[in-house]
Amino acid sequence: MLRFIEITFLSENYEQACRLRNEILRQPLGLDLLEEDLSAEADYLHFGIVEGSRVIACVLAVPVSDVKVKIKQMAVSADFQKRGVGKSLLSNSETSLKQRGFQFLELDARTSAVGFYQKLGYQKVGEEFLSVSIPHQKMRKSLTE
Repeated sequence: MLRFIEITFLSENYEQACRLRNEILRQPLGLDLLEEDLSAEADYLHFGIVEGSRVIACVLAVPVSDVKVKIKQMAVSADFQKRGVGKSLLSNSETSLKQRGFQFLELDARTSAVGFYQKLGYQKVGEEFLSVSIPHQKMRKSLTE
């Protein structure tokens, strides 16, 4: 059974989420998340989907202001992709963020994921740009509409 959870910084679930982010998002680009300084993540909100005790999807939410948060580094385990897990993770995260008083979400989507976010109500802002060597698109969503 899959469950949505909030992940505590430096917990076992956090360590699993870091390994997942590294495997899905960094290693394919020749980068290593585990070599980066992640201390700033103590101030972020961390959400995940677990199957039993295994983190199979995760996302970060970085408060930008009292009402705006930036979604970062969403990753879904390869064996759970294309099964609604990412949609569930984002939907549950948005509900949690709205309950905390956040009204606006922004993210920098890999261009390959823009369609996924558009289906969930995110809108493109501005032009494509390069980040970690690949094309991205800034996107926004209001939680008040």
